[in-house]
Amino acid sequence: METRIRSIVKAITWRAGGLLVTVTVVYAITRKVELAATIGIADTILKLAAFYVHERLWLKVHFGKLRPPDYQI
Repeated sequence: METRIRSIVKAITWRAGGLLVTVTVVYAITRKVELAATIGIADTILKLAAFYVHERLWLKVHFGKLRPPDYQI
């Protein structure tokens, strides 16, 4: 079972990598550091929220989950 804090930490670490990729791509195209940073931060905030909601919704989906045994020694 995933805790809320684990989902939050996973979202943050995933988006840290995504932030670097986004800023690098925008900078490579525009050669503008401020624009790259602004787009990277906005993208990160929106995608962090989307990832967290996605993770929490998937916890409610039973598809592909194994049911724990009723009794175990």
